[in-house]
Amino acid sequence: MLTTLTPTAKPLTSYRKYWAHRFGTAPFLPMSRVEMDMLGWDECDIILVTGDAYIDHPSFGMALVGRLLEAQGFRVGIISQPDWHSADDFKRLGKPKLFFGITAGNMDSMVNRYTSDKKIRSDDAYTPHAAADRRPDRAVIVYSQRAREAFPDAPLIIGSIEASLRRIAHYDYWSDKVRRSILPDAKADLLLFGNAERALIELAHRLASGEKISTIRDLRGTAFMVPHGWKPSPEWEEVESLSIDTPGAITPHPDPYAMTPETSPSTKAQKASEGDPKVVQSKHRAGAGDTAISHPVRLVSRSERLAQRLQARAQTAVRLPSYEQVKDDPVLYAHASRTFHLESNPGNARALVQAHGDRASLRDLWLNPPPLPLSTAEMDHVFGLPYARAPHPAYGEARIPAWEMIRFSVNIMRGCFGGCTFCSITEHEGRIIQSRSEESILHEVEQIRDKTPGFTGVVSDLGGPTANMYRMACKTPEIESSCRRLSCVYPGICENLSTSHAPLISLYKKARALPGIKKILISSGLRYDLAVRSPEYVKELVTHHVGGYLKIAPEHIEEGPLSKMMKPGIGSYDRFKQMFEKFSKEAGKEQYLIPYFIAAHPGTTDEDMMNLALWLKKNDFRLDQVQTFLPTPLAIATAMWHTEKNPLRKVTDTSEEVTIVRSGRQRKLHKAFLRYHDPANWPVLREALRAMGRTDLIGPGKRHLVPLTQPGGALAPGEQPHWKKFPEGRNALAPRRTAHGTPGKTLSGKTRRPVSVPRHPLSLRKGS
Repeated sequence: MLTTLTPTAKPLTSYRKYWAHRFGTAPFLPMSRVEMDMLGWDECDIILVTGDAYIDHPSFGMALVGRLLEAQGFRVGIISQPDWHSADDFKRLGKPKLFFGITAGNMDSMVNRYTSDKKIRSDDAYTPHAAADRRPDRAVIVYSQRAREAFPDAPLIIGSIEASLRRIAHYDYWSDKVRRSILPDAKADLLLFGNAERALIELAHRLASGEKISTIRDLRGTAFMVPHGWKPSPEWEEVESLSIDTPGAITPHPDPYAMTPETSPSTKAQKASEGDPKVVQSKHRAGAGDTAISHPVRLVSRSERLAQRLQARAQTAVRLPSYEQVKDDPVLYAHASRTFHLESNPGNARALVQAHGDRASLRDLWLNPPPLPLSTAEMDHVFGLPYARAPHPAYGEARIPAWEMIRFSVNIMRGCFGGCTFCSITEHEGRIIQSRSEESILHEVEQIRDKTPGFTGVVSDLGGPTANMYRMACKTPEIESSCRRLSCVYPGICENLSTSHAPLISLYKKARALPGIKKILISSGLRYDLAVRSPEYVKELVTHHVGGYLKIAPEHIEEGPLSKMMKPGIGSYDRFKQMFEKFSKEAGKEQYLIPYFIAAHPGTTDEDMMNLALWLKKNDFRLDQVQTFLPTPLAIATAMWHTEKNPLRKVTDTSEEVTIVRSGRQRKLHKAFLRYHDPANWPVLREALRAMGRTDLIGPGKRHLVPLTQPGGALAPGEQPHWKKFPEGRNALAPRRTAHGTPGKTLSGKTRRPVSVPRHPLSLRKGS
């Protein structure tokens, strides 16, 4: 376990290659016995199971992991989108010599298959021809069960974003209940969370050397089940999360398995005093005959005291409330969520423990600290492996939308320190930015130019989870490793954060100067509150790297929902918009911002959505499709949704209550406000505005939000004139000033803003 003061990691390229490296590099990792025979393999060392089509490109998790293991000398096979109705498809490559690696794919299987309204999606971007129903719900669990049926004694490792987001007890939106960790449900031997390159390589080599998987308990970024009360060694200490961040008065849950009565306060005080140096000293002074006892005094330096504290912290596990407790107590669930996120910095995170089960089957879920980030050299190694950069030939000419989206794009970094509460990047990739070198990125651009069929000279994206966090970090590693902030940019940009865009500007200039490259576009989400700190970057971006439209994500304009999202105020958007328009004009280009907004996010009221609709109309935005908040497992916003508490602050029974939009009717209303211009939404908006006392926003004028009648002058089917419902009669339509004022003028006479397009959650690297 972690016993060093400063966490260090063995470089990915420092391992001695496994003997099977003599087989060389496969054109594609095999998906059939025929391909294995062609490669001269009699068996696979590792078999990876994925819910996605196999595309040999570093933006797809199984290709990246597979090529990484291949580079270590292992024979890696792929079982892609298997038929899960029986175990037969899981036998197609035989039994793996070392282990099965089970994943759902690049996306969580439930997010992939269902909309935020729990409706089944009609397509799957990661499947040939976008066919639906090619993967099961909760794919990691189902695939694990079938692999166990196929080969009961084969070690089973689960990973991917689906496993990461479900590694502890978590609220599940689709079943509307708190589910236990995915690990016991999958009956896997080990769970790897986050970007697991380090743990995966070390695990493979240790299993190859003969270690039993049941004894491997010291890998960062892993979770496993152990007997209740298990510790790595006697030196380890355990602390209750309730003692770190007490959530106030909570009805205690008695321990039904306790063999001794609860210690009384006086006994506790007596035991505590036994370790108090002052008490010990006084006992010595009051000894028999009042004879003073002399002890040598040793002065301990500050650095030594700090080292001792760090050493103790490295051997401390934080016990979260059990699954049974968080399942039944929303306050404890919110507290556990807060504790979990506070223990997420690899530089100072402690191990976490959470009990699962009843008396007959009580076990502990043990989570080691998160994986250490990759260095730039390691990132270059991972992305520089010999990918075929194409779908497996078995798919023929089938169109795979996810591949079409990223085939001409380059991933330049991973991680995001924004900390948006609704986003899963933090829980999976972490807050520390891991960047590739310029040389590595430019080499990949040249590979796209020279080897990817259909390339026309336009690179569709140089980005990642966020377009403009490339090479950003704390000013010193010491500050970074000790920080416990949930966001580096909220409520304001941290003074210790280096926000220089100089490396990114240099990269853009060199990339667009490469021979054969006509244009480099930036399609990843842009963090505009960072961008406004560098007018030079905004000018470079707007002048050379915007293809007419640039997407950014204000998400809302009101402080209530923005504070629950940990997003900046709309003032940052306004400043960026001014710079964007200024530099577009100087470049002689007509370009537009595409803003994204979230409806029904925790903390959002009907009035907030109304004000956002007024802002959209004032700025002449007509959004096409909009995003409704989807509670994904483990996210802070999901904890708000489930508990109606705010884990961004200390949680108690009486702490801040969060407004939640649960009913389908109210969620529909919030979406309707974002699409105020759609006649289909006018009846529900008129009804809501009347109920809110804002009939001044109903009418034919530019200052009104929706008209009185449907197209053609008719009322909507079943709708009555408002004066039959409200006593104030027709005069209710007269404009009136309220505490909110009247909306400003529309941008009449100006070019209509473009229609916004929806965010499709293709992968984490396309987040915003």
